[in-house]
Amino acid sequence: MTAPSPSTAPLPAGPVWAAVDIGGTKIAGALVDSAGTLSRRVQLPTPAKESGAEVLAVVHRVLDHLAAAPDWAAVTAVGLGSAGPVDLARGTVSPVNIPGWREFPLTAEVAAHPAVGTRPVALAGDGVAMAAAEHWRGAARGVDNALCLVVSTGVGAGLVLNGAVHPGPSGNAGHLGHITVDLDGEPCPCGSHGCLENLASGTAIARRALAAGWEPGGTDRTARAVAEDALAGHPVALAAYDRAAQALAAGIAATATLVDLRRVVIGGGVAAAGPVLFEPLARHLDRYAALPYVRGLEVRRAELGTDAGLIGAAALCR
Repeated sequence: MTAPSPSTAPLPAGPVWAAVDIGGTKIAGALVDSAGTLSRRVQLPTPAKESGAEVLAVVHRVLDHLAAAPDWAAVTAVGLGSAGPVDLARGTVSPVNIPGWREFPLTAEVAAHPAVGTRPVALAGDGVAMAAAEHWRGAARGVDNALCLVVSTGVGAGLVLNGAVHPGPSGNAGHLGHITVDLDGEPCPCGSHGCLENLASGTAIARRALAAGWEPGGTDRTARAVAEDALAGHPVALAAYDRAAQALAAGIAATATLVDLRRVVIGGGVAAAGPVLFEPLARHLDRYAALPYVRGLEVRRAELGTDAGLIGAAALCR
C-alpha cells in the first residue's frame, strides 16, 4: 500500500493555525496543529533596513509558502507575533528595529493576502507570543504568574498573570526591553534613554565587547562569538555578558517587585550562552531582588527555542 500523495493526504483531525513570527533579523512561518506541532516551516531574512513595502513582501512570501501546503485548507486563523511595540486596537506595529514599519497596518495587510480570505488574523508583540507559547507548552506550564523574556536582537517580554497571558489593552504589557535601567544611559532608537535593550540585547553585548577591545578570532562579530570567548575565559567577553546580566537582573527584579512573580523564563539567542549569562544573572538577582517576597526567584531557560514565536503566534488563535 502506498502513502497518499500530498494532494490526496487526509487533512488533520483538529484545527490548524498559520503562524508568522516577525523579528529584526528573520521572518518565520509555520502551520501549527492543536498539539503545538509545527509543519511546513519556512524562514527568510528580514530586510530591516529597507522600505516597509519590502518587509511586507517577505511576509507575503512566507504566507505564499504556507498556503501552498495541503493542510492550508484546515487553517482556521492566522496568528502574528511581531517585534513591537504593537497597537492591538488599530492592528498596527512599530518595531524599533524595523524603521520602515511605523504604525504599519500589519493586521489589515495580512488579512488582504489572497490566501487568507475570511480567516481571522490575531496580532501580538513577540514577547507576548513567547509568553503564550511557554505557558502553553514550555517552561511556564502550570504557573499562574510568570515573566517570559526573549533576549535576542532586541529584548522582548510578556507576562502571565492569574493563569493567563496578559497583553494589556495596547498589547505591550511586559515590554521590558524599553524600561530605563541606566539613568544616564545612551539614547535608544525608541526615543528614551538607558533602555534595558541597549545593555542586554545580543547587539548590545557584541557592541560593548568590541568597544572594550575584544577581537574575534574569525569573521563572526556577534554575541554568539562573544559567548564562545567568554566560555573560554576571555575577560572582556565575560565582562560584556556580566553587564548584560546585571541589566536583565535590574529589569526582572523591578517587574517581580511590581507584580509579585515567582518564575522567570528566558529564551532567545542570547540565552543560548548558558552559564555565561545565567550565572552572573543569578548573582545580580541576589542584589536586586531584595524584598522577601521576590527573593529566590525561579529562573528557567525557555524550552521551545526558536519555535517559541511560532507556537505563541498559534496560541493566540486557540
